[in-house]
Amino acid sequence: MVALSWPAVQFAGGGGATPSTAPPDDGKDARRIPPDRPFAAAMHIQAADTELLMRAAEPADDDFILGLVPRFTSFELPPGRKKLVVSEGIRRDLLKHLDGSQPGSFLFIAETDEGEPAGFLHLQIVNDFFSGKPNCHISDLAVANGWDGKGLGRAMLDFAERFAREHRCERLTLSVFVGNERARRFYEANGFSTEMLRMAKPL
Repeated sequence: MVALSWPAVQFAGGGGATPSTAPPDDGKDARRIPPDRPFAAAMHIQAADTELLMRAAEPADDDFILGLVPRFTSFELPPGRKKLVVSEGIRRDLLKHLDGSQPGSFLFIAETDEGEPAGFLHLQIVNDFFSGKPNCHISDLAVANGWDGKGLGRAMLDFAERFAREHRCERLTLSVFVGNERARRFYEANGFSTEMLRMAKPL
């Protein structure tokens, strides 16, 4: 699978995205949208009846993001995969991207009007193995406790698709564990289909 982290676990339907009048990025944090990109540095998204701000993640968000790691393993893992090991691997990968040194890596926070974080989205621009054209890969998508079933997952997925189109990507891709049935149903309901299976044999 692309990257060492996985799309998260709790999702629901509904939602869309509309532009915001937020100020442009200052370019000082590699996690932010580059100033030469056409995509806005922040946008409003609609999760059912609630409007939230989707903005670039900042260092102050690190604890919130890392606190969502347990949600990435709250389902049955494949044989030979231990939750502690998988969680630590995801945490290490996130820390690598949170330091702002990874090119083509974009981290976003869904935030309420009160400034409370409600969700996290991590996108990566990668080249397609076969065509060589850019793809947008959803490395991580998670909602905070209390936001399950409120349409935030769908709203962030819509945001990811708009981001991918604005960056002229050929595909929007993601990886998900076989046992994460809820996430698989959610993605399939939103137009994703299985392209390739990664098979493993524990030794």
